[in-house]
Amino acid sequence: MSVFDSLFFSIIQSTKTRFKKRSNTMGVLYITILQSSIILLLGAFFAAFFNQMNVSMMSATKAWVLFGLTCLIVYFKNWIQYTGKKRNILNAKRTKTKTSHYSVWVIVILPLGCILLSILLLKSVS
Repeated sequence: MSVFDSLFFSIIQSTKTRFKKRSNTMGVLYITILQSSIILLLGAFFAAFFNQMNVSMMSATKAWVLFGLTCLIVYFKNWIQYTGKKRNILNAKRTKTKTSHYSVWVIVILPLGCILLSILLLKSVS
């Protein structure tokens, strides 16, 4: 199991008591936000790097459109992956092995930290 899988099941376990039917949707949405923020951080890093190297690859508008399309693709991939047979297989693997559960603070801080670092890097570009 990957880190994203264990984070997904940590979200499921922490939200299952309050939101029984919506916990899977919340897990998929969280993983999508986390992966999108990591993609944003990588994009901001490369934008700052290429700005320092005086390389002009694409305009800012095209980069934001590409980021939006990438987020849609990531959401669709996560929706397919975490609803259906693959989720059942991952759940069976999780019950057989002892997996680590993440704290709620870690779960909240990961995407926020990526977004804050991305904002700092994007401010250095402009």
